[in-house]
Amino acid sequence: MVQQITKGIKISVKTKYNGTNYSNHKLYYVFAYFITIENKSSETVKLTDRFWKIFDSLNQTEIVSGEGVIGQTPTLKPNDVYSYSSGCFLESNIGAMKGFYTMINLDTFEQFKVIIPTFQLTTPILSN
Repeated sequence: MVQQITKGIKISVKTKYNGTNYSNHKLYYVFAYFITIENKSSETVKLTDRFWKIFDSLNQTEIVSGEGVIGQTPTLKPNDVYSYSSGCFLESNIGAMKGFYTMINLDTFEQFKVIIPTFQLTTPILSN
């Protein structure tokens, strides 16, 4: 598990390798990631956007950005925790992801970025 705190918002990430999948005559390595967002600040915040850099050792870096996460823009009061899971398909068995969430402090209306630390996407054989 990797973790990082930015402006009182703690991001924790766990990953899981889910095997391979064939699609359009191509083999893909399937990974799931589990994100926990904890508001350790004394302010109420809202996640508005996400930005990801997805590294695949056989491809160019892919950029994914958009509103919210999994169709939601959660609001977190002090001590609230929000968790979700998602996934990605890589053409290689070695990759990584990193990024940030854009959040707004609902008390001051300040927008800020919360870093999502780099996490590895590797098959179990390579993890040893």
